[in-house]
Amino acid sequence: MAAKKKKAARKPAAKKRPTRKKRKQPESLRIRSISPSLTVNDIQKSLAWYRDVLGFVVGEKWEESGKLMGAELKAGSAYFWIGQDDWKKGRDRKKGEGVRFFCATAQDVDMLAKGIKARGGVLDHEPRTQPWGGRDFGITDPDGFKVTIASTG
Repeated sequence: MAAKKKKAARKPAAKKRPTRKKRKQPESLRIRSISPSLTVNDIQKSLAWYRDVLGFVVGEKWEESGKLMGAELKAGSAYFWIGQDDWKKGRDRKKGEGVRFFCATAQDVDMLAKGIKARGGVLDHEPRTQPWGGRDFGITDPDGFKVTIASTG
């Protein structure tokens, strides 16, 4: 009996990748995402504000002796982390001064602002079109951290 020859499976031709330019050395830092970690005065108040007013989804929570000490907050592909202040640097330390988080979205910022206001949020400024064409609004969290939500288109 003659052995049957197996047909070799043909692989599709691999697509050629375009050649990349050689990077300058030393390479500069290249970051794919950034996630702020905020120390807050009242973790429960901040968690409720980011979840119920801005619309973040709560991910992991960190507890110590049954007390909430931190939480992961997610909005789309962006993360914020909040952690309860331990007061080792004093109870009068100011938070949020000189800091603004610029959050870009493909969503309708006017509709987002309307929803935030309906949930009790107070905007720093109503949605407005910037000279460069983007549209945004600003809001400040309970600890003074400033957030700008801007359209990408």
